[in-house]
Amino acid sequence: MRVFLCEKPSQGKDIARVLGAGERGTGCYSGSGTIVTWCIGHLVEAVPPEGYGEQYKRWTLEHLPIIPKRWRVEPKTATAAQFKIVKQLLAHASELVIATDADREGELIARELIDLCGYRGPIQRLWLSALNDASIRTALGALKPSAETLPLYYSALARSRADWLIGMNLSRLFTLLGRQGGYDGVLSVGRVQTPTLALVVFRDREIACFISVPYWAVEVSLSQAGQFFTASWIPPDGTTDASGRCLQQAVAQQALDRIRATREAQVMSVDTERVREAPPLPFDLGTLQEVCSRQLGLDVQETLDIAQSLYETHKATTYPRSDSGYLPENMLAEVPAVLDALVATDPGLRPLLAQLDRAQRSRAWNDSKVTAHHGIIPTLEPAKLAAMSEKELAVYRLIRAHYLAQFLPHHEFDRTVALFTCNGQTLQATGKLVVVPGWHLALGHSTPETGDDESAQRSQILPPLANGTHCNIGQVELKALKTLPPRPYTQGELIKAMKGVAKLVSDPRLKQKLKDTTGIGTEATRASIIKGLLDRGYLLKKGRAVRASEPAFTLIDAVPAAIADPGTTAIWEQALDMIEVGQMTLDAFVDKQSAWVAQLVQQYRGTTLSIRLPDGPACPLCGNVTRQRKGKTGPFWSCSRYPDCKGAVPIQTGRQAGGKRRSVSKPSPQSK
Repeated sequence: MRVFLCEKPSQGKDIARVLGAGERGTGCYSGSGTIVTWCIGHLVEAVPPEGYGEQYKRWTLEHLPIIPKRWRVEPKTATAAQFKIVKQLLAHASELVIATDADREGELIARELIDLCGYRGPIQRLWLSALNDASIRTALGALKPSAETLPLYYSALARSRADWLIGMNLSRLFTLLGRQGGYDGVLSVGRVQTPTLALVVFRDREIACFISVPYWAVEVSLSQAGQFFTASWIPPDGTTDASGRCLQQAVAQQALDRIRATREAQVMSVDTERVREAPPLPFDLGTLQEVCSRQLGLDVQETLDIAQSLYETHKATTYPRSDSGYLPENMLAEVPAVLDALVATDPGLRPLLAQLDRAQRSRAWNDSKVTAHHGIIPTLEPAKLAAMSEKELAVYRLIRAHYLAQFLPHHEFDRTVALFTCNGQTLQATGKLVVVPGWHLALGHSTPETGDDESAQRSQILPPLANGTHCNIGQVELKALKTLPPRPYTQGELIKAMKGVAKLVSDPRLKQKLKDTTGIGTEATRASIIKGLLDRGYLLKKGRAVRASEPAFTLIDAVPAAIADPGTTAIWEQALDMIEVGQMTLDAFVDKQSAWVAQLVQQYRGTTLSIRLPDGPACPLCGNVTRQRKGKTGPFWSCSRYPDCKGAVPIQTGRQAGGKRRSVSKPSPQSK
């Protein structure tokens, strides 16, 4: 009996339909000697510390570090019934095909389960990039040998065990040290979670510490042959900051007066450059999340859920959890089928498709740049737009547009920079004239996303200008401006920072070790990391921005810099990649992680954390400050001299009295 092990029931249904296994059973489909079953995500989970010994039920420093000698997993209680079904099917299987998601996590889901069930028969791997029938048939005809994807399992297992070691040990360590310092809350530490949180904390501190500096700009309205355009005054050397902004009001005012004193500006030079922009690549997941955050205001988890729905439910797009925007060259043969499917899906595309060069090969088609997955693109079969929600349709159109852009010309425009002299002052005007719209026709944008004056000036069209040409001066305006702090992260920008963390590392030794492409987390996990930080209350939504909460600052201040440093985690991610390609072993990686955790526990075991605690209302008995504590009936304000003074104030009363409450939700310490 041949068993196909899928990740979700919906995948199982799609694969069973193509295999002709149409008989529905309990937790499976069957037919023609084939059974298709599924995992419903992870059916097994890592055993918690108390599973390795009763003594670990109680959090104490004496029991740290907790490092299993023999790692164990156990069935999840919530899905025990499906686990039992899969175990029974594997016991009678003569051949197994792993059909979970084609990534590191999908490999872990299947192989942990296979090991726990004791299956020892032959294994093949179904590697799917789309769930439409044609793609499933193609993949069934090209099953991979088990050994080819086994390193993915070792890499995922290394990630899982490192997360366990750091989450279980360091969360307990710093929570216990925090309690000794009077902090009544859990300090949840995670291998990826904590450095991600640090990115937001550092940005928020940068914003809080920012000192705005005033500067002045002069904007001049010019005209030539009846066409108006805007030029900016260029301050003289010695009056500007590094960005060329004038810091001396008197100098700017003098320039304003001199420009106003004359009626003409003379062209000193005109430089025009033809710029050719290649189309953007098809989306990888991270880039899709960035764009959807910026353009559609979607949370990164929401974007992932929508992309997953377009893949699983609507069969409209390919596998979403991809870290590559490139496409394999053999998929060029599928271009006609994809484009025909798009027209069948949306006949309104006919005018645009008539302008496509179907034989054009953009930079996206590059085997050397394709990883385990290719860019997210439309599938070979028509989709039903009417069945999609408004948000699903918006995300689908973005994915479709980036694919269609590959068959349109480069976007070409002339960028012109003109310099003027005006009564001893220098002005500059920048213009842009689109020559070939190209791939912008697919994306439907021709204007800058930002609406600031600088962007508007860059997009203006200049009249024909030549050296010596005189232009009339119209309105002249002095603008009093201030430097602005960095913007808080949006979820999409945080994803971008996680992907490109190597650019943010300042330590030269660490930076040298990191590849430019190294990030923290993976395409499959970054959204869940951010969601976890939001759910724990470490991150707060402020409109489209995410900001760090008070407990987040406490946590980042409490843990060692190495744990919060994104560069450290990025080095670990590189090690996981090395395991995936066979350059490092699972045991070597876990041994290093275990030794590092043991060293940290030993180093910090007797440390007193310097944690700033909030002051509550005055103690009603002695007038001293109070601290928040937790009792049998919940939190309350207790005298800081306790137990010498047992004065207390209920939290609600304390709030009314002006007390500042600060609390941390109690998450599970095991986090990614």
